[in-house]
Amino acid sequence: MSAKLLSRYPWALNPFIISAPMRVMSGPTLAVAVSRAGGLGFIGPGIKTKDISIDLEEASALLQTGVSSPILNTLPLLPVGVGFQLWGDDLNDAITAVEKYNPCAAWLYAPKESAKEYEEWSRQIRQVSPQTQIWIQIGTLGEAKQLLQISQKPDVIVVQGAESGGHGRANDGMGIMSLFPEVADAVASSQIPLVAAGGIADGRGVAAALCLGASGVAMGTRFLAAEEARISRGYQNEVVRASDGAVNTTRTLLYNHLRGTFGWPTAYSPRTIINKSFVEYQEGTPFDELKSLHDDALKAGDDGWGPDGRLATYAGASVGLIHNVASAENIVREVQEDAVEKIQSLRFD
Repeated sequence: MSAKLLSRYPWALNPFIISAPMRVMSGPTLAVAVSRAGGLGFIGPGIKTKDISIDLEEASALLQTGVSSPILNTLPLLPVGVGFQLWGDDLNDAITAVEKYNPCAAWLYAPKESAKEYEEWSRQIRQVSPQTQIWIQIGTLGEAKQLLQISQKPDVIVVQGAESGGHGRANDGMGIMSLFPEVADAVASSQIPLVAAGGIADGRGVAAALCLGASGVAMGTRFLAAEEARISRGYQNEVVRASDGAVNTTRTLLYNHLRGTFGWPTAYSPRTIINKSFVEYQEGTPFDELKSLHDDALKAGDDGWGPDGRLATYAGASVGLIHNVASAENIVREVQEDAVEKIQSLRFD
């Protein structure tokens, strides 16, 4: 199945490393850098759906400059993917961008109400860009089974474990080591390749996911500490500093609300690194006071993050495995090399 998936992205190397479409933070510079390194980079949703057209235009321009694999510059599709959050993104704007730029993949996630919404998005994307592969992210066995019942089945299913950063399942998620094999068994007859996500930040995690049967691995939190990520240095410093994700991260809607973000479906909640905002929230500080302090922290630059900071630091439970900021190219290649080394060392006499 891994060979089947890689054949759709002829520049990609095995093990197949994917940078997740983190909202705003996964911009065109990061996506292009990951694809150039032999992975597949995704551009995340913007503040407005129309922003994706700007990002795809920039990605297209970046691919015409610098050093790229000859394959990247001769493809009929743009060798980066795009991500859409169905609950908040506008379908018409999304289709306009996909039709104009023909990204190689569209990653769909978080419908407002049901998996049926994937049908309309998938159908319209395929109408305007038939070669664009449809990736759909799920976080439960039930969601995976629902995908087998819709008429527009995905080309790839991303299986996200509960360790993930950003918005994952609020109450019914499961760790990737248990969730992935059960999903794999349930969808085996469909022959749809599976990508593992959630809590994977190094070659060891990639090797484990491949042993579970994954055709590729998507990482989000590790790429927050990429030089090309579209985030503040203070945010990156906190991702590098934090450890013990079981203790120092939590799922909460608090930071969404402090930032003025409302409307996510109730099934989802983001994982963040704990700081003063959450600590004081737990202690009973009124929201209006926390909001005022949060807004003041926005003016503090990089000091707005950290244990004594107050700004949202969405990140996965794998933060303790991230010890440095590096280029996306180095991240991809080091993770690939480490994964191969780990797999090759598993020889039993």
